[in-house]
Amino acid sequence: MRDQAHFMPPKQLRDVLNRTWGTDWRKSFKAFNVRPIAAASIGQVHRATLKDGRDVAIKVQYPGIARSIDSDIANVAALVRMSGLLPKSFDLGPYIQEARSQLHEETDYEREGWHMRHFADLLQGDEAFEIPEFFPDWSTPEVLTMSFLEGRPIETVSDATREERNRVSEALVDLTLREVFEFGIMQSDPNFANYRYNPANEKISLLDFGAARALQPSAIDGYMHLLRAGLREDDEELRNAAIQLKLVEGDGPFDDRILGMIRIVFDAILSANEFDFSDRTLSNHLNKEGMALARAGYIPPPMRMDILYLQRKIGGIFLLVTRLSASLPVKALLAKYVI
Repeated sequence: MRDQAHFMPPKQLRDVLNRTWGTDWRKSFKAFNVRPIAAASIGQVHRATLKDGRDVAIKVQYPGIARSIDSDIANVAALVRMSGLLPKSFDLGPYIQEARSQLHEETDYEREGWHMRHFADLLQGDEAFEIPEFFPDWSTPEVLTMSFLEGRPIETVSDATREERNRVSEALVDLTLREVFEFGIMQSDPNFANYRYNPANEKISLLDFGAARALQPSAIDGYMHLLRAGLREDDEELRNAAIQLKLVEGDGPFDDRILGMIRIVFDAILSANEFDFSDRTLSNHLNKEGMALARAGYIPPPMRMDILYLQRKIGGIFLLVTRLSASLPVKALLAKYVI
C-alpha cells in the first residue's frame, strides 16, 4: 500500500474538487492529469500545471476518510484482540487511541502543509535534501498542493555505486539524528514511499509530513543518555538510561536480557569503523532474542508514545539503509551529536 492503492474514479474526483475549489477551478489549470501518480490509504496524488506556470502535485483526500477513522480503528483493535497475537494482559487501549489520534492529524492537510514549510526552513540550503514548496492558495484541510519534484523510488539507489549508496544512506541517518538532537521535531513515518531520489541533482526528496511531530525534551534527553552510555560502554549508565526511557522496568525479570540486546547493538557499532548494514548477523541475532523473550512470556511494559514514534523512525531508517546495503561510520555519526 505504499503508493498503489485503489483510487477515486474521475467523476468522484471532480465532485471532491468542485466542493473544495468551486465548479470553475479548471479555468485556473493548463493541465490536470485525472489519473493519480500515487494512491495510498488516505488520499491520492495528481500532477497538474497551473496557468501561472507552477508544476504542482496535488494530494486529494478520499471523501469520508476522516469520518471513518474511529470505526476502522475500532475494527482493527477487535481483530487484533481476537487473533490472540498479543498476551491477554497486554493493554492495547493506549496504542489504539494514539493510532486514532495520529490518523486524524494526518487527515489535516493544512497541518501537513505547515510542517512541510517548517522542514523546508530547517533544511534551507541543504545539499542532500529537497522539499516541495507548499502552496496555501490551492490547499485546504482536504487538498494539499505543492510543487512537483522529479524523482525515483528511494530503493533504486540500491543499484547505484557503493559510494552513492553510502552517501545517500549517511544523509538519511544524519537527518534522523538532526531531527532528534537539533530540530526537536521529527517526521515519524519512515515509509519508503516518503523518500524519492533524483539522480540529476543527487538530492533526496522528502514528501510526506503528515506524521511530523514535536519531540518531548525528556525523550531527547533519554536517548542522549542512552547513546552516550552505550558508546562509552558504561553498563551502569546504560541501565539507568533504559529505565529512564522505560525500555526496562528497573527490577523486572527480563531486564538483563533486554539490556543484553541493547549492548549487542552497541558492540556491533563499536567493533569497526564502519557498520556493514548488508550483514544480517545483528538483525538475525536480535530477532532470535526477541522470539525467545516472547516464548518466555515477556510482556512489554507500557511504552511512552513519543518513544514509540522515535523507535518507529529509527527502525524504519535502519531497514531502508539495510535495503541500500550501505556501510556507514555509525559510531562517528552518533558521537557528533551525543559525545
